[in-house]
Amino acid sequence: MAAKLFVGNLPWSTGDEELQAMFSEAGQVTSANVIKDKFTGRSRGFGFVEMGSDEATEAAKKLNGKEIEGRAITVNEARPMGDRPERPRRDFGGGGGNRGGGRRDFGRDSY
Repeated sequence: MAAKLFVGNLPWSTGDEELQAMFSEAGQVTSANVIKDKFTGRSRGFGFVEMGSDEATEAAKKLNGKEIEGRAITVNEARPMGDRPERPRRDFGGGGGNRGGGRRDFGRDSY
């Protein structure tokens, strides 16, 4: 049975191949993906690794806190999308109102 690991605090220069090589020391890696920003294509500093469940447990113990390019990476079991706590959405909408500083009594006869 396969297990999915979350790998955080990755150096920005880490790619899929480097992530796979890092975890292949602990066992056979099924997949390794560094998450990239959809607009810039740059790494977002985290990724996911899939490997056998026993190997994943061993890899998490072995690699959690390991320093790579001056950064201590975080490795733990990935949570399914539905198990994450709901974060409130930020609402940046809304009207701007009258920001001109002019008169606001339009339609009155008292000009």
